Amino acid sequence: MDKVKEKVERALSRIRGYLRRDGGDIKLVEVTPEGVVKVRLMGVCAGCPYAMQTLHAVVEREIKKEAPEVKRVIAV
Repeated sequence: MDKVKEKVERALSRIRGYLRRDGGDIKLVEVTPEGVVKVRLMGVCAGCPYAMQTLHAVVEREIKKEAPEVKRVIAV
């Protein structure tokens, strides 16, 4: 799972610039053995009405490009 975690962190580092421009951020919480990535949206992203749309349209897509073994991404 460490390799998957490294891939996820790489993807998140690319996404952070996009989120930080709007006053938000994202933190990796866990990568489960089942391939579920748990992230925490922070800053304005945490309360944004578009957070789930951003999570799936941007975050999940980028993570799956880097780590195709990931099944899904959820916010916790």
